[in-house]
Amino acid sequence: MNLEDIKGVIKQFEYYKMLGEKTFSQLDEENLFWKYNEDSNSIATIVNHLYGNMASRWTDFLNTDGEKSWRNRDQEFDEDITNKDTLLSKWNDGWDCLLNALNALNEADLDKIVYIRNEGHTITDAINRQLAHYPYHIGQIVFLGKMLANNKWQSLSIPKGNSQKYNDQKFSKEKEKIHFTDEFLKNKNNF
Repeated sequence: MNLEDIKGVIKQFEYYKMLGEKTFSQLDEENLFWKYNEDSNSIATIVNHLYGNMASRWTDFLNTDGEKSWRNRDQEFDEDITNKDTLLSKWNDGWDCLLNALNALNEADLDKIVYIRNEGHTITDAINRQLAHYPYHIGQIVFLGKMLANNKWQSLSIPKGNSQKYNDQKFSKEKEKIHFTDEFLKNKNNF
């Protein structure tokens, strides 16, 4: 992985952040706290877990273990968030921690080994681990949001039945090298 790859990774993280935010914007506040049953997680609980993980993994990323001694993972699944403002604050704080850490990386950092629970990871492996983990939870948030919004849900990707129209539009243009998230991030307020 090189610094150009890191820029692509940052775009992917920003894309998933946007999917979560587009989901929040389609829901009433009480929907953020809805749980299917006692063993399920609400959107707020998932956000709390993401915040805890991001703060732990990305604070002092290059120098200290990604599982910080101050983290209480089990507590992340308690109902600590009680309103949308707190949810959004934790959401943004977690993402800021991650994005600031990635934006601070330089070429020399890419050869370092970082630790998560005493297990050594290359920078690439540590990033990929979280690039798999966070979208897993964002998918849960989007799925819950889609169910809760029901008929009012606005698609976050190609709307059902519009694949051919979307592909026709894409193939009507000249080939170009772009990151797949560029269009979504550029037009994030329009879909």
